[in-house]
Amino acid sequence: MRRLLTLLTAAGAALIGLAPAASAAPDHHCDATGTAYTYVVLYTPGIPRFAADAELRLDCGSLVEYYPEIGVAVATSAAPDFADKIGPYRAYSGRKDVPAATVRSASQESVRESLRAAVPAVDRSAEQWDMDLIKAKQANKVNEGSRRVVVGVLDSGLDAAHPEFAKAADPADSAGCLTGKADPSPDAWKPTTSAHGTHVAGTIAAADDGSGVTGIAPNVRLAAVKVVSDDGFIFPESAVCAFVWAGKHHFAVTNSSYFVDPGFYFCRNKPGDAAAYEAIRRAVAFATGRGVLNVAAAGNEAMDIANPTKDTVRTHPVDKNCAVLPAGLPDVVSVTAVGYGGAMSSYSDWGKVDVTAPGGDRAQIPPAGSGTSCPLSTLPGGGYGTMCGTSMASPHVVGVAALLASTHPWASPAQLRGLLRSEATPIACPAATTTCTGPAGNNSYYGHGLVNALAAVTANTVTR
Repeated sequence: MRRLLTLLTAAGAALIGLAPAASAAPDHHCDATGTAYTYVVLYTPGIPRFAADAELRLDCGSLVEYYPEIGVAVATSAAPDFADKIGPYRAYSGRKDVPAATVRSASQESVRESLRAAVPAVDRSAEQWDMDLIKAKQANKVNEGSRRVVVGVLDSGLDAAHPEFAKAADPADSAGCLTGKADPSPDAWKPTTSAHGTHVAGTIAAADDGSGVTGIAPNVRLAAVKVVSDDGFIFPESAVCAFVWAGKHHFAVTNSSYFVDPGFYFCRNKPGDAAAYEAIRRAVAFATGRGVLNVAAAGNEAMDIANPTKDTVRTHPVDKNCAVLPAGLPDVVSVTAVGYGGAMSSYSDWGKVDVTAPGGDRAQIPPAGSGTSCPLSTLPGGGYGTMCGTSMASPHVVGVAALLASTHPWASPAQLRGLLRSEATPIACPAATTTCTGPAGNNSYYGHGLVNALAAVTANTVTR
């Protein structure tokens, strides 16, 4: 799976703000013969809901949800020219840009791989080499995190019935965001076609109960925010909904082990892309402003995401104006992956990176008894299994950030980010590697280094 970053075999222009002039009367000739798609639509923040609703109706759309704090609406329309009516720099549908041939269940491979690896819940802590690498087991003896810290797992859902989450799962703060409108009912955020979110969650906060696996911060709470559709896509409206939900519910940290579809890059200076880029940027900034540290996987394309030259998912020109979302945004902590030996994983992207963490690499094989080359974690149905990817690296960073939020309860997102960097273990660029640039402690492969859970629970200073 590539989107989930896991490697596996009547309002006028003056009122609307950003809107062009609209006709005084509704258009009674809307072409509704096309396929209905969901769009994100930009407005000036603070524009009232009724004004957005009025313009959308005039332009043959229907309002699903409106986020006045950031001026982003989620709308549906079957009119083929809906985006043109609104303006291509204001409206975008990710689903509409997905070629029909690629609309398939991208989650199914993840489920098959995971089920093959599932085993009974005996004590498997000896196989958690990833936790040894970041000193999580030592950190657990000092501090397992605070119950007041809520971590948002923005992913494919969480199996709250798994024994490892009996204490951690937080249904009251969980929601499904697939439509772009938050739905807090349990069926909206439970996993369906993908084990990905449950695996990510276990790395962060699986129980320290002597069986199965133990997470980095087993005493914190986990909120599931489902953004992955049953066919494996994460569209802009889902990401916007998730980050706004995180901000409104005052999560301490969020994990995003995915890139927003339908392409790998969104370009802030191009029609369509610009609307999605700005909508997600605003949502992330809103969450950050509400005290949320947002962490995301860098990606598994084995390329420099700080200097885009090609989109490996969809065909369009890219340049420095383009970024992976959400990892490429300034407010987001970007994470690369390393394997058992501590070297960068062969698939990991680099370039825009804060820190690195274990994601696994099948070329870096642990010794017998220490587990497989991919990190072990939880699966739906009470199982356990392994997955590799920057998807797995990112929750390691989130777990450490949750410990930092526990030990520094008044720290801002910027201060938590500073602590992640300052407490990381520096790693130098590999010899004779031209794509890695910069010194140990601040380079394009490992950023400020490998996250350190023990330092997170013993650090006394807060830095920016």
